[in-house]
Amino acid sequence: MKSIVRDGCLIAGAALMLSGCGGVDGARSARPVPNPVAASQGVSDVPVIVGDSYKVGDVTYTPADVIDYDDVGYASWYGDEAAGKATANGEIFDPARISAAHKTLPLPSYVEVTALDTGRTILVRVNDRGPMANNQLIALSPAAAMQLGLERGLTAVRVRRTNPPAAERAQLRAGKAVPERLATPASLLAILRTKASALPAPKGASEPAPPVASSKAKPGDDRMAVQGNITPAIMKQTPAKPASPAKPAVATGQYVVQIGAFSTEARARAAAKPVGGRVSRAGNLWRVRIGPFASEADAQGALATARSKGFRDAALLRDR
Repeated sequence: MKSIVRDGCLIAGAALMLSGCGGVDGARSARPVPNPVAASQGVSDVPVIVGDSYKVGDVTYTPADVIDYDDVGYASWYGDEAAGKATANGEIFDPARISAAHKTLPLPSYVEVTALDTGRTILVRVNDRGPMANNQLIALSPAAAMQLGLERGLTAVRVRRTNPPAAERAQLRAGKAVPERLATPASLLAILRTKASALPAPKGASEPAPPVASSKAKPGDDRMAVQGNITPAIMKQTPAKPASPAKPAVATGQYVVQIGAFSTEARARAAAKPVGGRVSRAGNLWRVRIGPFASEADAQGALATARSKGFRDAALLRDR
């Protein structure tokens, strides 16, 4: 099928439809929409669309049904302003759903996305084409990026196609997150980080500096940043001072570990599950905490456990 690019958007035959060009981070720009599903049909896993080859700029992309797809690259975010626009298979983009855009995988597809700086892995439903700007591998919806613990910008990830149980497929189609997968073993994570460290830097001056994976990092390490011209460095945290043995004993339940505060109860409960935390309402937010603990030493142990599971922003608080 003949196609041309005009003003950054892909133009092709009658089987393709244009929508959503010019999205944030290039996630939705110039992506083809083959045989769109009518919005009235809702979210469905059929038909599965592969689509024809298409060209964006000087690059030709050829969608393919690769069952054992497994790759390492950079992940970016969608923008919230894309909400309500059609995805490449005709569904409606919802930032609150755990979804993603990929250049060549069939639509829809299910993939496990692993953040290489923390080892955390989530299940994501791919229903869109992109990201077309730069050499990024996948673009995650805001909800997917938040579940994985990613910040804005680019993050090194592993994307592996999978065939999840019917119940998990239905849960994602219904707009609900599937519980996080088990943390990636340290030995495998080291291999993936080494592979990611050989990736070329993402192109485009408009992108923030990408977090380059390091083979020396371990699961639970603080998120990696880039300083200067693609020089990897670990963002260090000031270690908490251990409890002084000279201090008198404190009352039971005086310390808690706060995992974070979330805009919805569902996200808070998803964060609480892997650490055995409790969820409570705090104004317009839902708070996740572990404890209370009888001593600061006990709370420090829980804090270390939380950070090892990827909650690098967890904090020790006095529960007054």
